[in-house]
Amino acid sequence: QVQLVESGGGLVQAGGSLRLSCAASGSIFSEYVIGWYRQAPGKQRVLVALMSSGGSTNIADSVKGRFSISRDNARYTVYGQMNGLKPEDTAIYYCVLYFNGQDYWGQGTQVTVSS
Repeated sequence: QVQLVESGGGLVQAGGSLRLSCAASGSIFSEYVIGWYRQAPGKQRVLVALMSSGGSTNIADSVKGRFSISRDNARYTVYGQMNGLKPEDTAIYYCVLYFNGQDYWGQGTQVTVSS
């Protein structure tokens, strides 16, 4: 019923920027936690950043200072602005929504950073 669709990934050079988007559909909700995980080749999926419906954020140390998370309530969309990208940021980025006792995941969007 709830679906998340990510976009904004792509191929960029080191030092470049990307803005990831995650659009939610299927329901109208007011209290939730939404954010981003990523999974690099051969590694486990790890947290990147989360934001609560109240505006509180939790950003992983690995991207702190280079990643910001924001949302548009009217559009039910969350954004991940990534700056100063490094090759180690190469991964599939997944949008996640925690809502009504469940977790929902997007299909993922590939981010590749070259030197």
